[in-house]
Amino acid sequence: MNFKLRDYQKRIVRQGTKVIKDHGFLYLAMEVRTGKTLTSLSICSKLNAYNVLFVTKKKAISSIQNDYRLLNPNYSITVINYESLHKVSHETMFDYLILDEAHTLGAFPKKNKRCETVQRLINIHRPKVILLSGTPTPESYSQMFHQVHAIPGNPFQTFKNFYQFAKVYVRVKQRKINSLFINDWSDGLRTILDQMKPYTISYTQKEAGFIVDTNEKIYFVDIDPAVQKIISELTKERVVQGNEEVILADTPVKLMTKIHQLCSGTVKFESGRSMVFDLTKAKYIRKKFEGKKIAIFYKFKAELEALKEVYGDLLCETLEEFNTTGKTIALQIVSGREGISLRKAEALIYYNIDFSATSYWQSRDRMTTKDRLYNKIYWIFSNNGIEKDIYKAVVKKKDYTLNHFKRDLLT
Repeated sequence: MNFKLRDYQKRIVRQGTKVIKDHGFLYLAMEVRTGKTLTSLSICSKLNAYNVLFVTKKKAISSIQNDYRLLNPNYSITVINYESLHKVSHETMFDYLILDEAHTLGAFPKKNKRCETVQRLINIHRPKVILLSGTPTPESYSQMFHQVHAIPGNPFQTFKNFYQFAKVYVRVKQRKINSLFINDWSDGLRTILDQMKPYTISYTQKEAGFIVDTNEKIYFVDIDPAVQKIISELTKERVVQGNEEVILADTPVKLMTKIHQLCSGTVKFESGRSMVFDLTKAKYIRKKFEGKKIAIFYKFKAELEALKEVYGDLLCETLEEFNTTGKTIALQIVSGREGISLRKAEALIYYNIDFSATSYWQSRDRMTTKDRLYNKIYWIFSNNGIEKDIYKAVVKKKDYTLNHFKRDLLT
């Protein structure tokens, strides 16, 4: 091994090796930047793996490959993104499977396609499994079931499906949506995590010896009065008719989404096409942070088009180009909040904000490293817009919901 692990990583490698020997799988719940990738690769080396399959996000592949080369273990590795997992050949068997950002497998009550693909692979290869996530159950303890259910020896294997599992581990509630009552399966019991304790090793940034000082600042900008007029008309009439396109907000959810888009200068029409109305935010960012190496998070696709129009060739969308040039990178919040490192950025700029508290807490940590404990984050909000209300919710680790919207803007 050519790379020297930190002392806590060595300790986790020893502990993780024992867990896998005892149970056949391990959940590494290590917070961002504590080195869960290198730790998981080292565990495979300690266990004399011969062929490892590492599944991650597409944007993280190059980083995983770099860590593998740095570690230089004796086993072979295939690094692939979840969307390409169906292409994996079954002619050569994998003895170890590492699932990065494993919480994305935790949809419920029905499993998602990503989970189904992973389960088929486990059934064929029967590998030892290491799951990785800094936030194993970011929104509900119920998310744990489908992450581990296909793994032999998991603590929930006596349950045929999620619905049987829920009879024991979930307080099922009913919610009324559009005059219909539906089951809400999100109130999973904490005993789910208790059942996972023998298989789980958790580790925090604080335990690793670093506490990140994050400085956040909000800048407010005045959006185009014409856009403000559209927002007012849409709020009042629920529809804005143009010459060729229609903005329709015939439900509270659609109204919330349209206002969210318009406050950053874009909108998606009823036809499915999108349009950039206002470049105020993009121009403000370009001028305010001129000469700085920054990363920009955006929410809606049309916001990327606005940034491209203002930045031109000075904007990129890949980490490789960002790390090797002086360009600014633009990343969609949900896809960029996990599995990537923005350590070369001087600051993070948020063009818009996501409704998800998970997006807030995960994305703001993308610059953190063991040696970098101070992050600068800037939010660009529209005056009198919805963004500040969303921010108030997510900083308290609460998703911004329709109930918030009705309280904030419709009362």
